[in-house]
Amino acid sequence: MAKSTIKKSIEEINRKIKDGKVIVVTADEMVEIVRKNGPRNAAAEVDVVTTGTFSPMCSSGAFINFGQGKKPIKANQVTVNDVPAYAGLAAVDIFIGAAEPVEDDPLNKVHPGQFKYGGGHVIHDLVSGKKVKIKGKSYTTDCYPSKEIRKQIRLKDLPYAVLVNPRNACQNYNCAVNMTDKTKYTYMGVLKPKAGNINYATSGQLSPLLNDPYYKTIGMGTRIFLGGAQGYIAWDGTQHNPAAKRRSNGVPIEAAGTLMVMGNLKEMDPRWLVGVSMLGYGCSLAVGIGIPIPILDEEIALYTGVSDEEIYTQIIDYGADYPKGDTKSLGEVNYAELKSGSIIFNGQETQTVPISSYSRAREIATILKEWIHSGKFLLGQPQRPITSI
Repeated sequence: MAKSTIKKSIEEINRKIKDGKVIVVTADEMVEIVRKNGPRNAAAEVDVVTTGTFSPMCSSGAFINFGQGKKPIKANQVTVNDVPAYAGLAAVDIFIGAAEPVEDDPLNKVHPGQFKYGGGHVIHDLVSGKKVKIKGKSYTTDCYPSKEIRKQIRLKDLPYAVLVNPRNACQNYNCAVNMTDKTKYTYMGVLKPKAGNINYATSGQLSPLLNDPYYKTIGMGTRIFLGGAQGYIAWDGTQHNPAAKRRSNGVPIEAAGTLMVMGNLKEMDPRWLVGVSMLGYGCSLAVGIGIPIPILDEEIALYTGVSDEEIYTQIIDYGADYPKGDTKSLGEVNYAELKSGSIIFNGQETQTVPISSYSRAREIATILKEWIHSGKFLLGQPQRPITSI
C-alpha cells in the first residue's frame, strides 16, 4: 500500500498553536530528527522549525517622526545625537541609517578608523530607553516658519518609530581571506596578511533562508522574530539573487536571497539591536532575526534538516581580488569545517573566525520556539512570495 502524502496548511498549524498541541523544534534539533527518522516521518511529527541569526547587518535603519515643536518646521537637515539622518521626506519625518557615522568622525583619515558612534548606535540607544538629542534646520516656508528645532527625546515619546531594514538575513555569504602582505580592514572584519585568518558569516544550519532555500514558506507578511519583538517580512531584500549557484539539495553555495524586514521599534530589545563599530570599515547594527518555517510537507522537512556539513561557501580574497571586483573562488568549505575553529588552506592550518554569533542565533530560535509553544506567536500567511528562481 502506498504511503499517504503529508500535507498541512498554515491555518491548520495555527489552530494547533491556539489549542496548545503544536510541535516545534529548532533547526539544529531538526537536523537530528531528519537524520534519524527521515523527512517523511519528520514532517508527520514536527509542525514548525525555528531558525535564528545574529550578525552585523549594515543595510538597516529606522523611519522616525520626531514631532513638531511650538512652531512647525519643515526640517531639511537633521541629526540625531549628531548623526546625520535623511530628512528628504516631509516635515519631521526622517530615516536614520545604521551605517551613517557621527558628523565629526575622522573616518579613515587616521587609518584604521575606529568609527565609535553612528546610526546603529543611535538605534541601540533608543531601544535602551536613553534620551537622544535631535537638531533640525529649515529654509522655512509660509506654513512652516521655524528655522531650527532642538529637543531631547526618548523612544517612548516619539510619535512614530519603525525599524525598516532593506537587506537582512543574507542566504549564505562568502568566506573572507587576505592574500596580501598587509592587514586589511573590511566589512568581514580584520583580515591578517598572508591568509592569517579566514572570517565567515551566517549561522549555518540555523540560518533562516538556508532552511527554506527556495522560499516556499517565506514571503511578504511572514511574521518573524525581529530585534526581540514580532516583525514582518516586507519584500525581497536589496541584492536579492535567487539565481545563485546551488548544490543538489537546493542550498546556494554563494550569496543568494535577502529580505527586507520591518517592525515596531518601540517593542524591541537592546540585546537584539546592537550598535557595531568595525575597525577601519565603519558603523553597523547587529540584528537578531528568527523565522519560523511551517512544515507543510515532506520536501520542506527535508530542507529544514540541512546540516552544517551540507552547507558550502566560497573562500574569496578580500585583500586584492575583491577590491578589484574579482570574486573568483580560492576554494570551497562547509560550515562544519568553519565552526571547528580552523581549516587547512593553501597547505597551512588557518584560524576561522565568525562575525555572526551562533550562540545568539540558537537563543533566538529557542525564544521563538517558546513563543509559539505558549501561543504568543502565530504564523503569518505570506501574501506574496519573495522572488524565487
